Amino acid sequence: MNGTIPVPTKAGFWRKMLAFSGPGYLVAVGYMDPGNWATDLAGGSQFGYQLLFVILLSNLMAILLQTLSAKLGIVSGRDLAQACRDHYSRPVVISLWLLCEIAICATDLAEVIGSAIALKLLFGLPLVLGIMITALDVLAVMYLQNKGFRFLEAFVVILILTIGGCFLAEMFFSRPNLFEVAVGFMPTAEIVRNPAMLYIAIGILGATVMPHNLYLHSSIVQTRKYEKNARGKTEAIQFATLDAVVALMSALFINAGILVVAAATFHVRGEYHVAEIQDAFKMLSPMLGTPMASTLFALALLASGQNSTLTGTLAGQIVMEGFLNIRLRPWLRRLVTRLLAIVPAVICAAIYGESGTAKLLVFSQVILSLQLSFAVIPLVLFTSDPKKMGAFVNRAWLKGLAWITAIAIALLNAKLLLDFAGITG
Repeated sequence: MNGTIPVPTKAGFWRKMLAFSGPGYLVAVGYMDPGNWATDLAGGSQFGYQLLFVILLSNLMAILLQTLSAKLGIVSGRDLAQACRDHYSRPVVISLWLLCEIAICATDLAEVIGSAIALKLLFGLPLVLGIMITALDVLAVMYLQNKGFRFLEAFVVILILTIGGCFLAEMFFSRPNLFEVAVGFMPTAEIVRNPAMLYIAIGILGATVMPHNLYLHSSIVQTRKYEKNARGKTEAIQFATLDAVVALMSALFINAGILVVAAATFHVRGEYHVAEIQDAFKMLSPMLGTPMASTLFALALLASGQNSTLTGTLAGQIVMEGFLNIRLRPWLRRLVTRLLAIVPAVICAAIYGESGTAKLLVFSQVILSLQLSFAVIPLVLFTSDPKKMGAFVNRAWLKGLAWITAIAIALLNAKLLLDFAGITG
């Protein structure tokens, strides 16, 4: 894929922006996957608009880390997995690879469950059958990859627009209080004082940045054929940063939209404990007085699951090739990963039904939280290393901000894991 998409050297700003646009949107879908829906629904129904600030903060963290990831790929010509293979010993590389594979399987598990729930809500399919059908998306991935990388990016953007359009309509139906929405984006001490609110806030922060997205972004920015000199790399970094910011703002809109709809529909009516996707679907139409509300909600969920499937496949290929220098055929790689997700999902759905899949969805986010720091810390180290980055090394202020973000994510995820252990223990 590297250098396959030409960038016009003498074109104006907008043509160059269009040429560089795409990788940010492939990354953005990881920030609006089914795994994020439960925390946003719980936050909105239980605490109204107060946790919008947490969604904004987590999005800003994501923008910072994704732009560092893009810069690493552009400057060094190596993705994050390859940089780890170059820098660390073989045992460390194998360990990092295994942790990343576990995270990709956890992501796939969330996508399987989310898509199966959407199929059940839209078409009445049993959960087990819906989970089995999701195995067929390997055919869609193969078809899109054969069409070319630009076609894949365009398809992902269409799905993002579908999700965004659905939630724009949902917000119109729910008629949120715009003043309270604006206030929700302001920080409040209540988040720290209220343990229940803090728990959901940590869940939102801890599950927002997807570890495999950092590997993915550092690779796919190299699909652009930019000049390999200092001027070309500077321009590529600028446009890649702009692409990531615009794309991740769409993820901010969708995640905030889920919380706003939950707050305006459930919280104001005293329904404070709507955390499961199925419950939200059943209650939306009766409360808003329009049958379209529940249908659009399920359609957005299905688009979200399928979108994440496409980028998860790419990330899996990049991680395996980067860490181990092994390349499997895309369909085989996808089939193995999907089967690893389908088996526990089928067992859980068959034995425990909807409540079991909901718990499995939460558990998948905890697994992602556990792995995250093993991707974030090497990324900050590498982009702060003059030997790897040369003149493009992180400046002092950016290095400090990156380390604050990395430490905050590590502490928040540790707290989330301890809380989860306390709940399940």
